Amino acid sequence: MYTSFLRNSVTAISLAVSLGAAATSWSLDSCIAYAVDHNVDVRSALLERYKGDLSVTEAKDRFLPTVSANAAQNWDFGRGLTSDNTYANRNTSSFGWNAQLSLPIFQGLSALRQLRQAQASLAALNLGVDAARDQVTLSVMAYYLQALYNRELVAVAEEELRLSSVQLERQNTLLEAGKVPEVDVLQAKAQVATNEVRLVNARNDYELAMIDLTRALELEDTAGFDITPVDETDEAVLPTSDSVYARALENNNSILASRAQVGLADHAISVAKTGYFPRVYFNSGLSSNYYTLSGMENISFGRQMRENFAKTLGFTVSVPIFDAFQTRNNIRQARVRRIAAQIELDRNENDLLKTIRQAHSQATGAQKKYEASKTAVEAAKAALDAMTEKYTYGKANATEWEQTRSTYITTLSQQVQAKYEMILRRRILEFYNR
Repeated sequence: MYTSFLRNSVTAISLAVSLGAAATSWSLDSCIAYAVDHNVDVRSALLERYKGDLSVTEAKDRFLPTVSANAAQNWDFGRGLTSDNTYANRNTSSFGWNAQLSLPIFQGLSALRQLRQAQASLAALNLGVDAARDQVTLSVMAYYLQALYNRELVAVAEEELRLSSVQLERQNTLLEAGKVPEVDVLQAKAQVATNEVRLVNARNDYELAMIDLTRALELEDTAGFDITPVDETDEAVLPTSDSVYARALENNNSILASRAQVGLADHAISVAKTGYFPRVYFNSGLSSNYYTLSGMENISFGRQMRENFAKTLGFTVSVPIFDAFQTRNNIRQARVRRIAAQIELDRNENDLLKTIRQAHSQATGAQKKYEASKTAVEAAKAALDAMTEKYTYGKANATEWEQTRSTYITTLSQQVQAKYEMILRRRILEFYNR
């Protein structure tokens, strides 16, 4: 009886909370899917992944040669030293060009290790994107169920107001018949006013919960937004917290991302050690120049370019002997970052274990509470019906009826709370047990 009442009330509430009569209902899965596609944190993580992809491309480009070319034209005016070792006023001009190629042959394994580090960083960023999506999923799940919880509390408040209004009508009838004093009617009116305030507060809490949900979804337009109920009150056996934790260690993206950061720190140490290794480069170049002197017969431009044309080939070896302990300090810094990454991984694993154990304990307690509350609601409703009948025939007073009504409303609220507590914790366990 209570379940059907709540379902009818939910339908009425969805029309009464400024969401429009033709509201579009969103399921929990559709809300999660939309939030994952539009959440700012997820988009930021995707941007970081794109930067990581660019870093991989940059690391690959370190294996390529560098080629450069330049040209220069100069004019000199005034006194200058001649071939006779005297000074004279002469004007000269010169033009030269050259092209150079430098090919890295051995970079102390730096380029190779930096490429591996960039690839490991990209893998960690991919996991970071998945972890951001997981966080959004959990957040939307909590907001969604909170909104449903507040919506059913509105239905409970409406039932409370209905019972108080019925009681007020009964008291007015009895007052007209001279069977109750006027103070009973005044008390009934006060109770109706109190319950009206509770209903207003319940509706306000529901509206705020819906606002929180739409903000989590990054919705630009919330007109006509509504959500569908989640019916998940079965008595399926919960997995143990240890089994859920074991699976989460293997599959949870946040843990995998933290673990990848430890591996990334290992790559950073490896890159830092390359500072001790020599570097070998192959170099080649082409060059030529043209020179003129005022007052003298000068060879033509084309001839000078041909006769002055030069080619160069060579190798450059750079051996680090002492770099003011820069490489040693870089290695130490990288090792410190590795320790910090390991500490962060341990912290995340401990937090995950705490979250799973807490969710398991709360799910178990909420399930037991929900089962007990169903019996309590039935008993409280039966007691209210019996008390109403007694009160109608003058065998009970208004205070006794009010206490019975209050007990019934309290059990309704407790049942709703236990229901959504159970659903939320079950969902969390299912999420980590993927």
